[in-house]
Parts: sequence; C-alpha cells; structure tokens
Amino acid sequence: MSSVVVKLGSSVVAEADGRLRLEVIERICGEVAELHAAGDAPVIVTSGAIARGMRELELAVRPRAMDELQAASAVGQGKLYRIYDELLQARGVASAQILLTFFDMSARTHYLNARATLRRLLDWRVVPVINENDTTATDEISFGDNDFLAAQVGILLGAEVLLLLTDTAGLHTADPRRDATARLVPEVRDFSALDELQIGAASSPLGSGGMRSKTVAAEMATAAGIPTVILNGLRPGALLAARHGEPTGTRFHPQATRVSSFKLWLKYAKPSHGRLLVDDGAERALRERGTSLLPVGVREVEGEFSAGDAVVVTTDGERPIGKGIVNYSSGELRRIKGLKTGEVQAIVPRASAEAVHRDYFVLE
Repeated sequence: MSSVVVKLGSSVVAEADGRLRLEVIERICGEVAELHAAGDAPVIVTSGAIARGMRELELAVRPRAMDELQAASAVGQGKLYRIYDELLQARGVASAQILLTFFDMSARTHYLNARATLRRLLDWRVVPVINENDTTATDEISFGDNDFLAAQVGILLGAEVLLLLTDTAGLHTADPRRDATARLVPEVRDFSALDELQIGAASSPLGSGGMRSKTVAAEMATAAGIPTVILNGLRPGALLAARHGEPTGTRFHPQATRVSSFKLWLKYAKPSHGRLLVDDGAERALRERGTSLLPVGVREVEGEFSAGDAVVVTTDGERPIGKGIVNYSSGELRRIKGLKTGEVQAIVPRASAEAVHRDYFVLE
C-alpha cells in the first residue's frame, strides 16, 4: 500500500474573493477516491480554512493579526472539512480530520504519535484530511505554509509521492503572471540549478505561501527519497497523471544523497534554541569527516538551552554549518568549552563527552 500525499493550496480551494471552488474540490475528491480504489493510501493536506472563514464572516481581505487569522480559521475549519467528508463519503471513502501544529512535529514523541495515528488510519483505509491547527499556532510555532506541513507528512509516512496542487502549471523560469517569456521547468534533478531562476515568494490573496515554499518543500521531500510534483490542480486529470508518472507540471526527482527521516525532522521541524560558534578545525571535522562536535572545538555559546535541545552550529564568521542536538545545557557548555575530553569528564561527567554526537547532527 503506497501513501500519496495530495496538498491543495488556497488558490485551488478558493477563489480570490474567498468563495470555495466546489467543482474543483469535488473533482479532486473524485480523483482521490480513484487512487483509493486502486489500492493507494491517499492523504489530503488542505489549505482554505481561513478563506472559508473569511467568506463566512464577509471579510473583504485576508486578516494580518494573529488573533484575527485564528478566529477566521476557527470559523472556517469545520465547515471546510465537512465538505471533504461529504464528498469522499459519497464515493464510499471514509475520512478523518487531523489538525497538526508545528509543535506536533518538533516534539519527537508527538511526531511519533502523529505517525502512528496516521498509519493506523491508512491501515483502516481511512483518508486523513490534514490542516494546520491555526487556532493554537503562533508566529514562532507555525509551519508558515501548508507546503512544509505536506512535506513533513510525506516524510513522516515515507510517502510514494508528494503532489503539490496550485493554480499554475508548475515551476517556471520566472513568474508567468509577470513575464510572458517564462517557460515551464518540466523536471528538476539538481536543486543548485534553481539558483538561476526567479522563484518568487508571492502567494495568492488568500494564501501564505508561494512558489518558493513549494520548491523548499520539494527539496525536503526529495532528500528523503520522495518524488514531488508541483502541478496545476485546476486542470482535470492532472492529479492522476502526476501520480502515474505522466509528464505534467514540474517533477522533482529524489536526491542522490538520502537523508534519514530523523535528520530531516531535526533540520526542518525541530526549532533551535541557541548557537555554538566553533573553530576552523571543528568545522572541517564536521563538514569533511562527519565527526561529532567535541567541547574542545566550541569557542562561544549563545542563547539559553537545555541538554536535548537543538542548536545551530556556526563558524566565527557566523556561516551556518548545521544543526544538532546538544548533550549539555548552555550553562554547562560555557564551563567546558575549549576543554579536552578528560578535562570535560572531570567537570561535567557524561556517558558520552561529545557536545553534539554525529548521529544527532545534520549539515545545512
């Protein structure tokens, strides 16, 4: 059974004025039901709760204040899910509403619990309909856009493919709404080649993302070996074509170097609480030899954190090297920075003397 994550952006779910695109949602639910009948385990990640709430409240423009966004989402979320539930049920497919926050992905136990629940639903042949829990998220603990949430769900489940549905044909060499010469990029194998493209962060009037967030989500997913397609969700049949590998939209191929789901979680989901500035020798060891970071290589400790928190590791020039989970608190590290292992053990005994073990470190 292959899980397929289907993400619907706000521009697919709703018109610019907040009216739901009911015909589009109904067609997509029909295509999801086809995948389900064929043996796939589809998962829907949907935007649109705020748009639905805006329409219900007759708000002319998307709110900016957090409490207004949360209130609009609270009004719209249940009504939006009911539409999915009724459309899927009419096609003989059971569904379940799942609301996740960034904290659910950043706390490892919550992450594992979310994965177990989603896997159980898929085993029961239930289609999860997932959205961010906007009513409890804050600026500091928000995915910022459901593209990242969809990528995290795909990584969490080890999905067969991630399909990001938007209102354009895919990734272009420039914004096709502003540049008539923009060309569709049919496939991406090397993300460094994207540096030459004009990938904008502009979103629809109802959304919070843009093409840049979709390419970052694709980079996240493909690092875990999950092919990703950005496609036009307004075009009938595009979803099924993308699922079956037919040319449509922009296909991002799995990256040659795979990253474990744990390290992807660490890199993209677990928030950092401080910084460790390291010397040149420690930087070379981390980058070139993949070793652990020892206290002797730490020159400065910034911020306040506990053992088990994530920190960013940088050079004196503040170039980010990576992120890792520390074995010591900030106070302890300030006492032992620059010391050799024998000296460290005499001051703060640990079963392992590393400041950050290589198994709990990921390069930027």
